[in-house]
Formats: sequence, structure tokens, C-alpha cells
Amino acid sequence: MNQATLKELTGKKILIATIAADGHFNPLTGLAKFLADNGADVRWYTSVVHEAKLKKLGIPHFPFLKAIDINANNIHSLFPQRKFLTDAGQKANFDMINIFIKPGPDHFEDIRDLQQEFPFEAIIAESMFPAIPYLSAMLDVPVISIGIIPLAEVSDDLGPYGPGFYPPANSEEREHIARLNKTFNDEVYKEHIDCLSSLLSRYDIQHQRTNVFDMLIKTSDLYLQIGSPSFEYTRGNIGKNVRFIGSLLPYSAPANENRWDDKRLDEYKKVVLVTQGTIENDITKLLGPTLEAFKGTDTLVIATTGGNQTHELRTKYPYNNLIIEDYIPFDEVMPFANVYITNGGYGGTLLGIKNRLPMVAAGLFEGKAEICARLGHFKYGIDLRTERPTPDEIRNAVVNVLADPVYKNNITALADEMEQYDARELCAKYLVELLNQYNTINVA
Repeated sequence: MNQATLKELTGKKILIATIAADGHFNPLTGLAKFLADNGADVRWYTSVVHEAKLKKLGIPHFPFLKAIDINANNIHSLFPQRKFLTDAGQKANFDMINIFIKPGPDHFEDIRDLQQEFPFEAIIAESMFPAIPYLSAMLDVPVISIGIIPLAEVSDDLGPYGPGFYPPANSEEREHIARLNKTFNDEVYKEHIDCLSSLLSRYDIQHQRTNVFDMLIKTSDLYLQIGSPSFEYTRGNIGKNVRFIGSLLPYSAPANENRWDDKRLDEYKKVVLVTQGTIENDITKLLGPTLEAFKGTDTLVIATTGGNQTHELRTKYPYNNLIIEDYIPFDEVMPFANVYITNGGYGGTLLGIKNRLPMVAAGLFEGKAEICARLGHFKYGIDLRTERPTPDEIRNAVVNVLADPVYKNNITALADEMEQYDARELCAKYLVELLNQYNTINVA
């Protein structure tokens, strides 16, 4: 990126907006620090749970005021009925309505009010931020969306987004996909589509009825998709506002000398890393079955729990070949691993790709099925198509991934492709270009 473009960032007032979830907040931290370090005045509207992180980054924080602060600490108390939803469609509609649709107007009003204190020139939001349609329609500033999940834009070439449908391979499957799209629009997603459309109409925002994933993409001035084309399905009608930016990773402080290490790394030739993220607290879904699958074997398993029942797992699995920790920086542990077992979190998946790790994936909800499906379809790993795999299923998948070189070769090729992108510089370039377009239009 040329220095002249970077200099154009100096003094630019940029507001970043995200919901509370770590997977929505963390991906933008590296970009925020990059923009601030290059002279932009960057401030962040998000949950109070991230106040300390933002203070460390040196980025001023605007908390939610009118908008309810829905976060991992209170989601179950705010929505106690959520844990009783077992049907995938019902759960998806519930989350979309209560987390990604209804909060939109309150987030918009918060941001409109804080504009008096901080007259921002552009908004950068994560792609599931509920206020994007209102901000684009009602504030005269450009809105850039960062795709923190795989591309969710509606396409006739693909099935409905969410359940992780694989792309059709023949005419019969294409006809089936067409029927599924109609069923989801008319039945499965109808409740949340109706809710979204009603709210937008209340604010006199012109729109076409569509699901919330698609709406948030189409109403952004620019949609910058984390990832690269080889992690995305082929489609004939990709939006003109969509750009791939490669692997936009969270900010990480300079490495210190006290990097994570364990002497057992030298004792085993096969090393498996497993996590189920920071949100999922049911250790019986992935952590427990993985530890059960490999206890007492010649495979070293490194399990990170996110601080969830670490002591209980250590007590139940006191084996030399099992390392169980609250947290280990992935950049420090992934270089030692041969396989990464994941429930499909996008951040962890991107780090797995960066470290050229073939994966075993087991996740269904919160958009994870789409990530798992892409891993399986492109043979970057094996998609178990469940969030509750058995120990035998996990063990067999790991054995197959290690035995078949296609997985390692494919993930290496994908990592090489993603390395061709400098995500932070590309974001800065698109931001400057969009600001210049807006300034030209306003002057005219």
C-alpha cells in the first residue's frame, strides 16, 4: 500500500460498531489498531464487556445506552427460553429476531446520538451488526461491513444460509435447492423476515424482503469479506459491493519470551488441538468426546477449555497424553499441531488455515454449520455434520485426515492464497476510496 494512501487516514474520524460476542468483536481489533497507528481517530461502539480490551488498545469506548447489552454473561438470563429450543429453525429465528433484528433501532439511535459528540466520517461494522440498514439509510456517512462469517449473500446457485447445505452437484440437486430456498423464505425464516421487514417499514426504509444475513450485506456501501475465493462457493450473482480481503485476524501484542511450551511436545509424533470456543459451555459436545477418544494413546491432545470446567476435565482425564488448559494463544500452540478439531468458530478456523492445519469440524448452530460445510466440501478437513460427535467418529476422522495427504495439500494451498492478501491494508485502501467518493459527491 502506498504511503500517500496511508497518509489520507490521518485525522479521519472512524467509528467501529460491533455487538458483544467475541467472534464479532475480536476480528476487528487488528484493523482498529492499524487505522489508529496510521493517524485515524478511531473509536468503538460496543458492549461494556470489551471496555478493558479497548483501553489496552488505546481506543476510546462508547457503551450501549438505549440498546440492551446482550453478552455471554447475561444472554441466558435475558432469554431463559433460548436453552429449551432444540429445533434448529426455531433457534435460528429466535437468535436472529432477538439478537440481530430487534436491537437494530436502539443501536441506530445510540450511534445517531453519539455523532453529536464524535462527528465520525465513516462507520466500520461487523457484518451482523443489527443497525447497518438504518445507518446506511438515515446517516450521511459511508458504512463498511466486515464479513466475520462466510459469505451469506442469497444466491440461486446455493441453498439457504445457516444449516450448512453443500452446493448442488447436478440438476436434481439444483431443483432441490430451489425448493429449499422457497421453503425457507415462506416458512422456516418467515418469522424473522416479517419482523425485519416490519421494523424497516416503520422507519420508512425502502427494501426488498429477504433474510437478515442478506439484508445486512446488501445495505452496506462496501462488504469486505474475511477469507478468499477458495473458501467460498462458486456463485453467479455475487454483489458488486463485495470484496475479499483475506485473513483479517485479531490484534496480538508483540510476542514475549515466555511463550507457551510443554515437554510432552517432544514425546509424541501426533499432536491434536481441540477447542469449542468461549461461548459453548457444554463440554460433552466436543471436548469430552475428544479426550475420551485419545486417552492413553500415542496421540498428544491439547485441549483449551476457555476456563470452562478445566479442573473437572483434568480430574476425569489424568493421562500423560492429555494437556488440558484454560487458554493457550493459538499462534503459540498451532505450530506444534497436526490436526485441529473445532466446532466451527471462524476465528479459530482462520488461524488453523494460517498454520496449514487440516481440520475435523463438528458444529451446527450460530453459523458454524456453514464453516464446517466449507471445510468438508473443499476437503480442508472432515465435516462430521453434528455438534455431538462420538469418540469413535472423532478418532476415525483424525486418522483419516492424517492418512490422506489431500487435506494437508488443500489447506496449504488455501493458506498460500490467503497470504496474497494484506487484509488491514486492503481495508484501509477501500476505506480511503469510499471516503473520497463520498466527499466528491457531497462537494458536487
